[in-house]
Amino acid sequence: MHLVTAPNLTSPDDFYEALIHAHRDLSSNDSHSLNARLVLLLANHIGSQEVLREALQAAREGSQA
Repeated sequence: MHLVTAPNLTSPDDFYEALIHAHRDLSSNDSHSLNARLVLLLANHIGSQEVLREALQAAREGSQA
């Protein structure tokens, strides 16, 4: 299994809105904690170390732009 990087969300704008709503009224620390919990929940759902390593690398490379 490989990391899917092509658009794959059925409704990306709705997800983005839900993500922003989840962060509304949170302190910076609480927002960071929410992000960390979300990452761990999604990583658990994915389950594949190979895919997770690819995702980490892709995210890190994207932060160097």
